[in-house]
Amino acid sequence: MPVSRLRRPPCALRVAVLTAATALLCVLSPAAAPAASAFAPGPVGAEQVPGMDVSRHQGTVDWQGAWNSGARWAYVKATEGKGFQSPTFAEQFQGAYDVGMIRGAYHFGRPDTSGAAEQARNLVDHGGQWADDGRTLPPALDIEYNPTGGDACYGRSRSEIVAWIGEFSDTVHELTGRYPAIYTTTDWWTQCTGNDGSFGATNPLWIARYAASPGTLPSGWSDYTFWQYADAGTFPGDQNWFNGTLEELEALAEADATDCLPAGRACHAPPGD
Repeated sequence: MPVSRLRRPPCALRVAVLTAATALLCVLSPAAAPAASAFAPGPVGAEQVPGMDVSRHQGTVDWQGAWNSGARWAYVKATEGKGFQSPTFAEQFQGAYDVGMIRGAYHFGRPDTSGAAEQARNLVDHGGQWADDGRTLPPALDIEYNPTGGDACYGRSRSEIVAWIGEFSDTVHELTGRYPAIYTTTDWWTQCTGNDGSFGATNPLWIARYAASPGTLPSGWSDYTFWQYADAGTFPGDQNWFNGTLEELEALAEADATDCLPAGRACHAPPGD
């Protein structure tokens, strides 16, 4: 996710601080834990697992180096719009797996170019097919500012954007058995969906905010699952936290993960899923 799309404040999180130490020791073994100053802080007292997300802009990724530095999960861009497939996805996705990371595929949504179902099939057909292997995160939808400029909401009304996201989510669920995580900012979500609150019961929230905390969350979510807090740092690509323990992250990757975290936090889904 390019910085320009996130409209982050200047100089956000240029340095790491020591308050990450407690969180890291909770989720990494002593041998694997990097120096406490390597990461920006998660919420005080919370257990957090460091991770990353990459796209073709990172090219060949040093996955072993990222693992050695503490990353335990990654999202990899697979697709965008109705027809784009990342030329680096297969190599990056396999590279993350080979070093032991839990990983998932994400799609950059373009409500201006086609219907949501078509884009959901683009994702699932090109890397976003969830696997019940304990190592695959639910697919993710990156829905945010229009990268071509102009209207941030792609020329769609709020109700049309909500319907588009709902169609994408339902199609991914139909094809994979998992609801996609939703990556967004609170500002974009408020502006373009009217702060719709209808996705919190099914879709994990991946909040983007380059600041010292995730801030106010979009309506419908009582907590976040992933937090992208910087566009550069210890790992290649963007810097992230998973909001829970390593065991909870592993549970999110499981087929029966409906109760692995509290409602609204990560992988809570309706009964019967």
